[in-house]
Amino acid sequence: MSDRPRTLRFRCDDGLELEADAFGDPEAPCVLFQHGGGQTRYAWGGTAAALARQGWHAITLDLRGHGASGWSADGAYALHDYARDAITVAEAVGQPPVLVGASLGGISGLLATTLTEGAAFAGLVLVDVTPRMDPEGVQRIAGFMTEHMHEGFASLDEAADAIARYLPHRPRPPSTEGLRKNLRLGEDGRYRWHWDPMFMTTREEGPSSLLNADTLCDAARALTLPTLLVRGRMSELVSEDHAQEFLEMAPHARFADVSGAGHMVAGDRNDAFTEAVVDFLDELRANDAA
Repeated sequence: MSDRPRTLRFRCDDGLELEADAFGDPEAPCVLFQHGGGQTRYAWGGTAAALARQGWHAITLDLRGHGASGWSADGAYALHDYARDAITVAEAVGQPPVLVGASLGGISGLLATTLTEGAAFAGLVLVDVTPRMDPEGVQRIAGFMTEHMHEGFASLDEAADAIARYLPHRPRPPSTEGLRKNLRLGEDGRYRWHWDPMFMTTREEGPSSLLNADTLCDAARALTLPTLLVRGRMSELVSEDHAQEFLEMAPHARFADVSGAGHMVAGDRNDAFTEAVVDFLDELRANDAA
């Protein structure tokens, strides 16, 4: 099978269309990747391709309002909207996938498990997200996202400079070409992030809260699915205490603490991140075969 991904499209309950890339054999066990707020499906490309080579069907989804997926005219970007989308995609796949979600993609996946009592998914991997997170870290991320939200950047180099200031621990790539997938070129010749500005301005839950933490804690306590929490050891959102609290709420969950990584775990240390996910999936596959 070709290493090039196939393009998939899914229609949500409100008519919005989501776009995704699919890697590997569509008859193989499925892993559904959901990126964080402000990202696109390309955040997962390396891991998805690696999983496909190991016999998994990996789907990387652009969330509503992001990348090539549709934008909501009425600003339907509440966490429940993303949770329902995850269920829609899981049901369309034809088999319960393991959901791997970073930040927004993870916390909406956690909520989605409660809406279906876990029936729509075969497992859950939360990537640097827990029901309670550091509010200062959340505000720092929101500040970065909104700083250039409207005026954009004059060039890819200018965007790369902004990212380098925000992520000083990450080596700057020698080329800016990879940024083209996360930016859209406007008619005015300026580059802007590839997401709908309404995502940050009209959601029912503001970026500092997402959803009542008690609701998410209840969702964590109700988890029965095989679960893995992957934390970036340098995370500005998920502290050791937050991770431990989650593991007390979901004592069956496994935990991987990735050194040298911040909140963007898959981007900071893709090798270690992929290894943690592969180990978890291999264990699931072995248990299913037993």
